[in-house]
Amino acid sequence: MTLQADLKTAQDRLAEYLAEARHAVAFTGAGLSTESGIPDFRSPGGLWTQNKPIPFEIFLAHRAARTEAWRRKFAMDAAFSSAKPGRGHLALARLIQDGQLSGIITQNIDGLHQASGVPPDALVELHGNGTYATCLDCESRYELDWVHTQFHAHGELAPDCPACGGPVKSATISFGQSMPQGEMLRASAMTRSSDLFIVIGSSLVVYPAASFPIRAKQNGARLVILNREPTELDDLADLVVRAEIGDVLAPFA
Repeated sequence: MTLQADLKTAQDRLAEYLAEARHAVAFTGAGLSTESGIPDFRSPGGLWTQNKPIPFEIFLAHRAARTEAWRRKFAMDAAFSSAKPGRGHLALARLIQDGQLSGIITQNIDGLHQASGVPPDALVELHGNGTYATCLDCESRYELDWVHTQFHAHGELAPDCPACGGPVKSATISFGQSMPQGEMLRASAMTRSSDLFIVIGSSLVVYPAASFPIRAKQNGARLVILNREPTELDDLADLVVRAEIGDVLAPFA
């Protein structure tokens, strides 16, 4: 492991790695979006300290749980709807545009990578996307404005799918819900082809997502970990940077 405490040295080393890479891949977590005003999940004051997650099987089994899930969703959206891409998002979008980054695998559900200009074919959303909803039975897509209208039109009650009657859920992956196989396959392919794997703002404790940096390193890729706090994989990394993500990535935007 190489630990770079000096910001300029870390930036220079990252630029060198990017210049030498043929297939660089970024792996992003909640820490990337804190600069945009979206708190992460596990830190003091994070989202999970305020609301215990509703397991997927409970969501399916009880309309009251679905109603509570939507109530929380609308409350969070009201608080964070003005969030804009931060310096880290913009830097990654520029690296994609310039061909220095082949793709991004993200654990985030906030849609800020898309808002920064990252094209869909360069982005893998492992945990889904919270900017729209889907029917869990027929997979019909619904915009959140429609869900919000239906929710309040029926006295704050979770809506069902008009097409098939199935439960409508934010298009994110909940605890106990199967990972999206298509996205997992795309992430695996990106990881296998990478010769530089850059972890940004992830605590690397949620599996199977956190297995991708390990696979990349085992396949011979250089591993960079950029996170404010230590991670369990720091000892595997070629470069560890513990600093504000926006500060580190700002020169790349």
